[in-house]
Amino acid sequence: MKTKLLIAFIFFSISSSWFAAAQDTEELNAIQYVVPFLLIAPDSRAGAMGDAGVATSPDIYSMHWNPAKYAFIDGDGGIGISYSPWLRTLVPDINIAYLAGYYRIDDKQVISSSLLYSSLGDIPFTDDWGNVERNFKPNEFALDAAYSRMLTDHFSGSIAFRFIYSNLTGGFPAGGTETKPGISVASDISFYYTSNISIGSKDAIVSAGTNISNIGSKISYTDETDPDFIPINFRLGPALNIELDRFNELAFAIDFNKLLVPTPPQYDPYTGEIIAGKDPNVALPVAIFQSFADAPGGFKEELNEISYSFGAEYWYNKQFAIRAGYFHEHASKGNRKYFTAGAGFKMSVFSLDFSYLMPLVNNHPLARTLRFSLSFDFDAFRNGKSSG
Repeated sequence: MKTKLLIAFIFFSISSSWFAAAQDTEELNAIQYVVPFLLIAPDSRAGAMGDAGVATSPDIYSMHWNPAKYAFIDGDGGIGISYSPWLRTLVPDINIAYLAGYYRIDDKQVISSSLLYSSLGDIPFTDDWGNVERNFKPNEFALDAAYSRMLTDHFSGSIAFRFIYSNLTGGFPAGGTETKPGISVASDISFYYTSNISIGSKDAIVSAGTNISNIGSKISYTDETDPDFIPINFRLGPALNIELDRFNELAFAIDFNKLLVPTPPQYDPYTGEIIAGKDPNVALPVAIFQSFADAPGGFKEELNEISYSFGAEYWYNKQFAIRAGYFHEHASKGNRKYFTAGAGFKMSVFSLDFSYLMPLVNNHPLARTLRFSLSFDFDAFRNGKSSG
């Protein structure tokens, strides 16, 4: 029980440093925010490509990475579900589930929606003497809806809206303080560009995407503390898909991520005044622009706040895929570094993807965990039914 309660505290801390394992030569200064589950890769395709997905080819799970990609997706509709065990090496009942789907209105317009649900399992709440008073299952979820539209033959845009609910205590008092669920409303703004090109004698597709996600109100779990930022994130990257021949395709993708949340400043230990950096207690619009130049370590620390995702994907006959990737985060900002691998199978009606994460630093809850995603193509299902 004590172990699970400690896990609950770590996982739902108001700091991104729950991933942190900084090296001795680096001073940890991780950016602090609540509801970190919003940044978790929900699907196995991107999860196998080092969490790169802002400019990869459109799929059913584009809602999380870049909803603007839906405007270029093949098909009139589809639905997908993904499941990720969490901290499986420690406890058996923590998991994250994801449901996403899209529907094409016409040749230029697509609507989409998704539900991301995080469960921490059964957590015992005790009194000051360690007596269990009750059990509760903390949970969080985000419900999304998006509209995507082609703006030109090669360029699309999207706007998404998100309702976020985070219930970590069930209203149970903590340290004599009354608690409440955290609630926020947010939005995403995304764009996607794609074009056919030639590389030598090979046909290829070059793409680029950007997504500013979770632009929304702060969250507070009590009436006695200041609210905290949610993880507003700026994602940007290119992708390249090369058709080697009629049976073989190879794709590469790179994502760059920058949190648009204030960096903790450096305070004077005696007076409490800020001696480096900027005041983090600012309004949302100020925080977004301030996040590009508020690190106490200056421009060098700002660069350290950019994380990198590298992914590669090989397809044979558009039916079997092999994927690999790498994710890198600076030691002072969380020190997540891991390789990923996975595979995918695409049948006439459904697709099944797997991913596996191999950390270089043992600080990731998905370490050595197998995840899977299942998706259904409505067009293929209708065509198959008609043929029957």
